Amino acid sequence: MTAPDGPATEDLLVVGAGGFAREAAQAVRDAGAADLGRGRAPRWRLAGHLDDDPALHGRDVDGVPVLGGSDLVHQRPDARVVVCVGSPRDYAVRARLVRRLALPESRYATVVHPTAAVSASSVLGAGSVLLAHCVLTAAVRVGAHVVVMPHAVLTHDDTVGDFATLASGVRLGGGVRLGRGAYVGAGALVREYTTVGAWSLTGMGSTVLADVPPGEVWAGSPARRLREAGGPALDELRADGEETGRRPETRMGSTIG
Repeated sequence: MTAPDGPATEDLLVVGAGGFAREAAQAVRDAGAADLGRGRAPRWRLAGHLDDDPALHGRDVDGVPVLGGSDLVHQRPDARVVVCVGSPRDYAVRARLVRRLALPESRYATVVHPTAAVSASSVLGAGSVLLAHCVLTAAVRVGAHVVVMPHAVLTHDDTVGDFATLASGVRLGGGVRLGRGAYVGAGALVREYTTVGAWSLTGMGSTVLADVPPGEVWAGSPARRLREAGGPALDELRADGEETGRRPETRMGSTIG
């Protein structure tokens, strides 16, 4: 029997065992099935979840074992890693965990569901996850550790900073810039050439017609400022300012990556 073509299969550890991590694990399985259907070896072998909740250790989540805490990545240097944590309540947690793990970029996998449409002119960063039926049309730049949930559409020349999250059904017009760590809620629409600031949160169903400053929560149609972002997001914004020499309150303008 002839072996499937393609690159060798690598073990993949999914850090996290919550909803997003389960979706990412399913994307890995779906991608593997699609590879086999095309006569290729699967790109990834799902080795298990890692989660810092001891109550989950030794359990199966959707048939995938939770092997232990996240620090076990250091005991499996042969395995690739994807960090799948975060929610609107604390959308900075992924950045904190990646910083704590301190892995080289080469350890991180990029997971793309087989139904995602990613143009050849688009670029994806390490550790990013694109779920089912999302679309990147032309010359889209997606940074590292970005989450693109199902049915999100990113159009020409969009730029998405590291650790950003696009929830399901988000639509970005052309030339949009999402800052580092920005969270765009489910079903939100962002007008072309608009900037959404670093570590900001845009509420679900919002229509963004004007630039959103860093570290603020905006919602509504049209979207308006509600309040400052939560403490963890502001901590990341301040840390980014210290690294770059920019004041945290600076409006975009600030770097995306």
